[in-house]
Amino acid sequence: MDFDSAHRLFLEHHLAERSGERRDRLQRGHREAERLFCRNVWWPLRQNFDRLHPEYEVTDWRGLAYFCDFAWITPYVKLIIEIKGFGPHVQDMDRRKFCRELNRETFLTAMGFQVVSFAYDDVSQRPELCITLLRMLLGRYTSSESPVCVKSGLLAERETIRLACTLARPLRPIDIKTHFQIDHRTAIKILQSLCEKGALNAVYANPKTDKPRYIVRYELRGEALNWL
Repeated sequence: MDFDSAHRLFLEHHLAERSGERRDRLQRGHREAERLFCRNVWWPLRQNFDRLHPEYEVTDWRGLAYFCDFAWITPYVKLIIEIKGFGPHVQDMDRRKFCRELNRETFLTAMGFQVVSFAYDDVSQRPELCITLLRMLLGRYTSSESPVCVKSGLLAERETIRLACTLARPLRPIDIKTHFQIDHRTAIKILQSLCEKGALNAVYANPKTDKPRYIVRYELRGEALNWL
């Protein structure tokens, strides 16, 4: 099924499930920015709209209704996705609106949601960046449905890349051993595989002796993010 057909069915399904203000809000609120996100980011990444809810109603800390652009609801996560234009969210925002927005996001986090925002300009002009970042985020939860097994090379390699991003420093074999609870040899095998595939760079020690050089750490390459 192509995007236009899938997107039409997606909206028709949610409109049929709603009534009153919730239905009106979907008809009014799902406009250019939201459609661009669906077309440029979500569809290329997921190829479906399963568990994605447009104009999702939540309650803020004051007990007032608020409609988020999207919510992705699974057994493992409640993710709120907002598309923010520079004008309405920066140029036209006064101090009171700014405070309300921050308070709302903090309240939603306290209620178990994770809130992420994408700039309209990135969704429109740099969707590949949004796809990469969103893939990294969703990967944390989609892999929960299939727990990481070291015998599954691809999953282990993806988890290793996430670990490198989390640590924010070069990896050492001991990091992999501790994270996966595996032996040294298996940890080295994962790291070497990622080096061969261009996701990591091996950094060698430079002893002043005539002994052979040896690897002391592994640095993450920018291309590695495309794996997530």
